[in-house]
Amino acid sequence: MKAQFPIDKHQRVINAHLNSGLIDISASDWMASPSFNPVLGNMSAPFVTSEHYDELKAAFDRLADGAEKERFQPLHEMPFGQYGQFYDRYGMQWFFVQPRP
Repeated sequence: MKAQFPIDKHQRVINAHLNSGLIDISASDWMASPSFNPVLGNMSAPFVTSEHYDELKAAFDRLADGAEKERFQPLHEMPFGQYGQFYDRYGMQWFFVQPRP
C-alpha cells in the first residue's frame, strides 16, 4: 500500500494491534487529506474492542475520567453492538466497540 500514499506519509503506522486477554487495542496514524491540520493528540486514535461488556465498560470509564463533555458519547446500543467515543483529558480521541455476538 505504501506506493498508494504520498511520500510524506510513508513513515506512518497503518495499523498497530495489542491484545490483552479480554481487550484488543488497535490504532492507526491519521491518513487524512492535506487540509487536515494535525495537532498533538489528534494524529492517531486508539480503537478498543472486547466481546466482554464489563471489561470494555471498565476500560471506558477509567479512560474517560476528565474527558471533554462536548464530544462525549457514552457506550450505547448500535446496530453492530455497543459503541462509545470521547476525547480524553489530553485531547486524544478514543473509540470503543463491543461487537454484537
